Amino acid sequence: MKETIRELLKKHANLPVNVDELDASADLYAAGLSSFASVQVMLALEENFDIEFPDSLLNRKSFASIEAIERTVSSIVDGRKVA
Repeated sequence: MKETIRELLKKHANLPVNVDELDASADLYAAGLSSFASVQVMLALEENFDIEFPDSLLNRKSFASIEAIERTVSSIVDGRKVA
């Protein structure tokens, strides 16, 4: 899943850094992720994984890192919500 997330970040996040070189726990906002880009990434994730983000997960924490995105998407796929 991390590779898919990296590919979606490359296409939709418009980061000024090489996504492939980012550690999975790196702060994406510190790397240049904007609020607008996070919405674009969210839409791409929804389409790619055939999911819908609930309002409760539409926050900065859900998109803070590749690992955070993976946890969030996994929780939706598994039918659970992250606390």
